[in-house]
Amino acid sequence: MSEEKTFQQNQEETLHNITAVSGLYENWFLDYASYVILERAVPAIEDGLKPVQRRILHAMKEMDDGRFNKVANIIGQSMQYHPHGDASIAEAIVNLGQKNLLIETQGNWGDIRTGDEAAAPRYIEARLSKFALEVAFNPKTTTWQLSYDGRKYEPLTLPMKFPLLLAQGVEGIAVGLSTRILPHNFCEIIDAAIAYLKNKPFQLYPDFPTGGMVDVSQYQDGQRGGRVKVRVHIEEKDKKTLIIRDVPYGITTTQLIDSIIKANDAGKIKIKKVVDNTAKEVEIEIQLAPGVSPEVTIDALYAFTDCEISISPNACVIIDDKPHFVSISDILKYNVNHTRSLLQKELEIKLQELEDEWHFASLEKIFIEKRIYREIENAESWEEVLITIRNGLQPYLHVLHRPVTDEDIVKLTEIKIKRISKYDLRKAEEDIRQIEQQIQETKYNLNHLTEFTIQYFENLKKKYGKGRERLTEIRVFDTIQATAVAMANTKLYMQREEGFIGTSLKKEEFVCDCSDLDQIIVFRKDGYMLVTRVSEKAFVGRQILYAGVFHKDEKTIYHMIYTDLDSGITYAKRFQVGGITLNKEYALGKTTRTRVHYFSANPNGETEIVQITLSPSCSARKKVFEFNFADLDVKNRQAQGNQVTRYPIKSVKVKEKSAGIIQVEERWYDPEIGRLNTEGKGQLLGSFYPDDKILIIYKNGTYELNDIALTHRYDPHTVLLIEKFDPEKTITAIYYDGEKDACFAKRFHIETQSEDTVFSFIREHPNSVLLLATTDPSPVASMITGKRRSEARQQRIQLASAIAVTGWKAVGTKICEGKPAEIHWEKQEDTATKEQASLF
Repeated sequence: MSEEKTFQQNQEETLHNITAVSGLYENWFLDYASYVILERAVPAIEDGLKPVQRRILHAMKEMDDGRFNKVANIIGQSMQYHPHGDASIAEAIVNLGQKNLLIETQGNWGDIRTGDEAAAPRYIEARLSKFALEVAFNPKTTTWQLSYDGRKYEPLTLPMKFPLLLAQGVEGIAVGLSTRILPHNFCEIIDAAIAYLKNKPFQLYPDFPTGGMVDVSQYQDGQRGGRVKVRVHIEEKDKKTLIIRDVPYGITTTQLIDSIIKANDAGKIKIKKVVDNTAKEVEIEIQLAPGVSPEVTIDALYAFTDCEISISPNACVIIDDKPHFVSISDILKYNVNHTRSLLQKELEIKLQELEDEWHFASLEKIFIEKRIYREIENAESWEEVLITIRNGLQPYLHVLHRPVTDEDIVKLTEIKIKRISKYDLRKAEEDIRQIEQQIQETKYNLNHLTEFTIQYFENLKKKYGKGRERLTEIRVFDTIQATAVAMANTKLYMQREEGFIGTSLKKEEFVCDCSDLDQIIVFRKDGYMLVTRVSEKAFVGRQILYAGVFHKDEKTIYHMIYTDLDSGITYAKRFQVGGITLNKEYALGKTTRTRVHYFSANPNGETEIVQITLSPSCSARKKVFEFNFADLDVKNRQAQGNQVTRYPIKSVKVKEKSAGIIQVEERWYDPEIGRLNTEGKGQLLGSFYPDDKILIIYKNGTYELNDIALTHRYDPHTVLLIEKFDPEKTITAIYYDGEKDACFAKRFHIETQSEDTVFSFIREHPNSVLLLATTDPSPVASMITGKRRSEARQQRIQLASAIAVTGWKAVGTKICEGKPAEIHWEKQEDTATKEQASLF
């Protein structure tokens, strides 16, 4: 009986101790997730470092003797603190070295632009930079913890006195979350920190070591949900060649070239060859196929290749041992406050050390000057020595700032006779005064901690900011519609009666050339229309009347004559197609039961006169008559149209077709993105007929004539004047001639007719520069000349009367020696609004 009870008890105890597998999984998974988040993937906000990076820097500080160390040795030193293999440490060191901030490198460290890897750790060397030694280390303000094996101490976080996280950026994938903080400009971070300390607004935007351009309009301060678009600079070398000078952040030259080749193979762009000439600087040469527009190709490269990418930031950091999603501004504020706190601790430690130094220097002075050391000659024990010294100091304790301790007295006994014999009272008093000055200065800095922190950041910028100017240009990008720049890389066919369209129906009726991104609009005999995407084969409904490429902003006008089968009445309508839903059928007639007799599409607004023949059996007196579509107003597709006849129709034939309407279009120039537009953005250039041209005068003293195509792109930094070209207008320009060291003015007409060709109208010299240009008929220039302030003289020149109109190649008339200190056009109140531009 007792044995059965024992067995039962054992069984109950065993069942009680069993933990469900689900519980084990939950606990272990949470432990693992926490470990990965805190110890591997996500940086701490205090110093902006992941644990492996912190351990590497700590190991390098232990090894630091001013000389370079083999990276293999650094890895070995770091493994005392990092409980993982050497591969992860080596990768982290290379990553830190390539950021060129905390580590000075020697040897082949790879190239983030080309994707070339660093040499093996045994071949490359590194040491801490002077910047790292100044901002990242101070054992007196460091909190320490035991290493993973308990043998050594390592920093919990480094006492980083700089927003390192924003300067370096970081990427990490943990369990259930990730972090991506983009790098920012070193000098701009310091400027923002100073602005914050001064309670002024600030804004930080990414700056990538790979250069390029960035659109930060949706950055949202680096928070989740924001994004930036990054583009490369594409230079038009000539009409047949494009040059790429940089790569997007995170993309290598090999990846970029592969994306270009892939887009070409897919027919999105047309190029002849891609050549990688990258050496010290990135240079990718794109040779275009014959007859291909370089400007359209540039747009297509941005639309279909890695020449433009989108990056989504996700600022996640460890705060108080927990991951937090924050903004870039939050990180900067935290780090600046943390820096100020660290500086305060350093000042407090320094003040205490100075106080101790003053205290002992004063004790030493009393001990020697008052000859107290002689009184201990007759002391017979150590205790008697200490008591004698204390009694000897007693009359002078009032001059000290704190009580004398036994430790102070012991230190006095350790002063050597040689030092006492050579003691210089005057020098000792001077040393004490210097300590007192340092104490006062330290107290002042503690009482004015914000000003001291500002001065600290200013000093950092002065010492380390040179050569760290912004590399990535901040721009507002234009929106490129992929369908607008896609090459017509395929052919579209249709089966009218069966109702199929597609690119694979090569034995059927040819419709048009198109790209695989285009949308196709289809009209049927039953009075329905729909819009669908290009595909190999699609059923769109029987008896197709018309199919063609559809663009949302197209100005095509459609003509239709149809009979409403319910009432028997025939209508005519002119209409345009606006917003639609893909693959949705739209009825164009008065009712859903319709039969179309005539249909035409008119891209340029053409009209036609048609001859309508009625059924011979009808009772109408006039069975043949004409109808002119020009008599109809253009309406939307829902309009039923105007009644034509109530009798049955036999046929409708075109009798006469008019020429298209010459449409006048307004053009605006958006100086932010350097593109023409029709949406009213930027500067209104005027109303244009198709043959009108645009005049562009550049800051380098050249001009160019272009048509009004929206595909043209201009660099806003180089454009001095852009307006509608009028051959009757006189160009007035003032330029500095670098060869003759003088200023010249000239007035001329545009005599060339070539489009897309740049002509120089100032003398070619590296130092020559265009100062002013205008088409104002009566320009007045005001300038201050003289190389010295004492020689400054103001001049006012009415150029229309002073300068004759000559050819565009003429040198012009000299108006002053040297380059003017200041020059601008004067505003004329009695003259109509002028187009003016100035570099000043």
